[in-house]
Amino acid sequence: MNLLVSNDDGVNAEGIKALSSALSELGQVLTVAPDRNCSGASNSLTLTNPLRIQRLENDFIAVNGTPTDCVHLAIRELCEQEPAMVIAGINHGANLGDDTIYSGTVAAAMEGRFLGLPAMAISLVGKNHFDTAAQIAKQLVEKMQRLPLAKDQILNVNVPDLPLEQIKGIRVTRLGARHKAEGMIRTSDPAGREIFWLGPPGEQQDAGEGTDFDAVNQGYVSITPLWVDLTAYERLSELAQWIAE
Repeated sequence: MNLLVSNDDGVNAEGIKALSSALSELGQVLTVAPDRNCSGASNSLTLTNPLRIQRLENDFIAVNGTPTDCVHLAIRELCEQEPAMVIAGINHGANLGDDTIYSGTVAAAMEGRFLGLPAMAISLVGKNHFDTAAQIAKQLVEKMQRLPLAKDQILNVNVPDLPLEQIKGIRVTRLGARHKAEGMIRTSDPAGREIFWLGPPGEQQDAGEGTDFDAVNQGYVSITPLWVDLTAYERLSELAQWIAE
């Protein structure tokens, strides 16, 4: 089995090393990831500069582009055989609720889906137990090989930052939501020029039973199926009526 691994935290991140190592027990793994941290890159592509690759000593491939660039380049040019699946992660931190809109890790999985492959994004809600998330990813990939899911979805997986034996199980969830993000941080650079930093994300708002937030808070792995099609189908007739009035 050939698998493609990418992320948004960069080719040297602890999470991608743990993921690639665990999945190598299942087959041939090609790891292609940004040469730097690209968190928050979402689905951006590099259009004004050429992409360059660097083959590292551990056989990972670093790309001077975004997570989406990495997956696109890997599938189109670097894979000797088309991979059976694209797995993105392990993200350093949660991709819950609204986070999925900004996440480069989710976007890497989405690009795999755009190119017709099953895809999964996996994130650790913390920074310690990457081994736990890696084992969960391995179990899910094995299951998807035995029992394939439809290719028109992405699995967004979030793993509590706990030892594997303390994980209570897996819950299928919907995306929750956060309150609006906090304000920008205004400060100055050493030359006295005004600069701005993004503020912290909003706190949990829709985090009740059935959401990804709730599952992780209760010690369960959260798996949310995501559609690429953003059409609000339940609003089509309402909008058509509004236009007609």
